[in-house]
Amino acid sequence: MRRGIAHLAGLRIKSATFPRGTVRPISMQPAAEGMQQRLTGRRIAAVHRFGKRVAIELDEREQVGREWLVIEPRMTGLLLVADPPTQAHLRMEIGLESRQHPRLLFWDRRGLGTIRLLDARGLSAACGPERLGPDGLAVTGGELRERLGQSRRAVKVALLDQQAVSGIGNIYAAEILFAAGIDPRVPCRRLSAARWEQIAAAAQSILAEAVRMEGSTITDETYKTADNRSGQFQLQHRVYGHEGEPCRHCGTAILRIVQTQRSTFFCPECQWHHRRRCRRLS
Repeated sequence: MRRGIAHLAGLRIKSATFPRGTVRPISMQPAAEGMQQRLTGRRIAAVHRFGKRVAIELDEREQVGREWLVIEPRMTGLLLVADPPTQAHLRMEIGLESRQHPRLLFWDRRGLGTIRLLDARGLSAACGPERLGPDGLAVTGGELRERLGQSRRAVKVALLDQQAVSGIGNIYAAEILFAAGIDPRVPCRRLSAARWEQIAAAAQSILAEAVRMEGSTITDETYKTADNRSGQFQLQHRVYGHEGEPCRHCGTAILRIVQTQRSTFFCPECQWHHRRRCRRLS
């Protein structure tokens, strides 16, 4: 998402509207009128990412200083420079002074996303180290062990904790643990230092490849790139969404379980658990 709108840096905002439809409203801070006043006329200085949040940095304004428009898409939110899937679920439309790139949209079908306009202190509180853990693209095994090594939680559940490690979602947690050969049900405190190193290496590799392939568009077709194309990393999924299908590595049927109301997919043969000996993947 960040890469898809990064080219908007340098453009000036000429308008900002927040449609009020009949669908569930999203959380905004400040409210629409205040947001509109504070955005109009500002220039986009840069586009950043903090974990699962996109932060659009705005130029300084007298008496306000530099601010950041922080958007958390959550389950079904999209940042778009193309037409939205529906008009009913359009939450924000920013008009830009550019013929080539005239607008930036935020669309959210379920209304779980958030939009916040924050100053430097607010950005630190929302996206700083007290709020978000090390990024999954760069996290080390030592950092994971320090933050999660004593936890009784299942490792798959723990990897979704953004305060422990940021940027890992449900799909990627399943794929990371398959690549590391670790059962998603294993309590964190049972994992050795070597296991945490394997998880960190898998996280860095899989997330980097997923970013390169522009994300995963699964069966509900909700996720799209900023220019309204499907991602391609779903073609590389080894376990996610493959319940009952043979594992590509060993042929055992992929299992699906539910952990904290989220689907988890894994291979019971390839992914080590409890006292079972690890079978390393080639």
